[in-house]
Amino acid sequence: MLATQLAGLDDADPGIEEALDLVGGFDHGLTHGLARLGEQPRAALTALADALAVTPLRDRMREAVEKVVAGSLADEHLTALAGGRTALLGAVHDGLLARLDTALGRSRANWEAAAPAGPAPSPSGHVLAGCRSWLRELAIAGWRGVDHDLVAASAQTLDAVLAVPSLRRLAVLLDGLAAELRGCAPVATMDRLPTRRWADLWTRGLLLAQPGSLPGGPTAAAVSGRLLPLGADVHEHGTAVQVQVHAVLEPAGGAPPRLVRTSVSAPKVETIVGPAVWRLLADHPVLLGALARRHAMEITDLSLLPGGDLIWRDERARPAEPADPFATARLRLPEAIAPAVPPLDRHPVRIAEPVLLEDYSVTTGDGGGLALELGGRSLPVDVSRLPACAPLTPELVARSSTCLGLLRWDAGGWRLQPLAVRHTVKRATAEAHTGDWALGPTDPKVVKAEARSGDAVAVLRERAGRLLRR
Repeated sequence: MLATQLAGLDDADPGIEEALDLVGGFDHGLTHGLARLGEQPRAALTALADALAVTPLRDRMREAVEKVVAGSLADEHLTALAGGRTALLGAVHDGLLARLDTALGRSRANWEAAAPAGPAPSPSGHVLAGCRSWLRELAIAGWRGVDHDLVAASAQTLDAVLAVPSLRRLAVLLDGLAAELRGCAPVATMDRLPTRRWADLWTRGLLLAQPGSLPGGPTAAAVSGRLLPLGADVHEHGTAVQVQVHAVLEPAGGAPPRLVRTSVSAPKVETIVGPAVWRLLADHPVLLGALARRHAMEITDLSLLPGGDLIWRDERARPAEPADPFATARLRLPEAIAPAVPPLDRHPVRIAEPVLLEDYSVTTGDGGGLALELGGRSLPVDVSRLPACAPLTPELVARSSTCLGLLRWDAGGWRLQPLAVRHTVKRATAEAHTGDWALGPTDPKVVKAEARSGDAVAVLRERAGRLLRR
């Protein structure tokens, strides 16, 4: 990517700051509870409605704000507020992504709306109502009013929604929100709150809990062709791990290349960390082999969702010829068509676009943070996203001259999340990728350390099997 392309990302856009301020005002009201709005939160809700006065949401937003200010918190009013907040963040997302696509010269597919889904089939209707009821109680109490009793009140609802397969997306979201609140309760004693994050989860949960929002889902298309991995983004939690692979798909039949993602995940426990997490994904040897050995894959009839997510099935893929991710990024990424973004996914935090940076210098700030200097432009590096299960470290990034990564927008600015770097070792060029240890660590020191500590995955599986045999 040229420095002139990066420079276009710095153009000021006051509309983005204003929209985020409006969202922050709503989130402040949600922190202290919508049932006891003070003068400032009331003004923030009114400003939110005014900002959407030129949109189709105008009448519903105005009515919702009037009712909530008057003390009426019905489902339809909270849903309207959630929709307005989502629309504002969606506008910010669209503005940022359009600026990025222009800077990169990247083409993007248009979103084609599917036919409206029908009403939620029985028996999930009452389950959705239960979800909305709990979310309404959270809005009434506010995050500062969350205690153990309020979190415990979600147990029956969560059990019910987890039992409905078609509602699994909503169930996982609400279960995660409840777990976070449970770990923080009573929230009133906390000094700082993840206000934006909890408001995001509350808003998305409320919209997903509307009748007809989930059944059916997006229409998938079967695709075949050659898949060229760019890099792996590892998402690790105490109880789960997910590896999201960004790649370029060359469809069979000669269609233009497409930028896609595919993900595999597994449950885990907190004691499984570092390179051991890859063993949890051993059921996907073709995908892991492509990451570790850096080769392409031939795929047959995999389902591709409109948002660019490829539903992975290892048995429908086979290894192909070697494929250097840096060469793929240099030659195929510029002409690949980026996927459209589903409506509910239009949020600034979701932006994660693969880019290739070359011929830069690395500087270290006073706090130890890294930044890439390219053509007079400084791009911060988000080293906090580097996974512990890979050989890619901040030290290697600091010695690099080429980086393949994800460009993200976070904390009011653009940041780079490295997926792979080329760096210098004793005057020789070497590479480090986040997927290098997908088939096991290759660093002798790490291998010895694992040998001393033992295979935690094997031990836990053996113990689980022993318990099941009793």
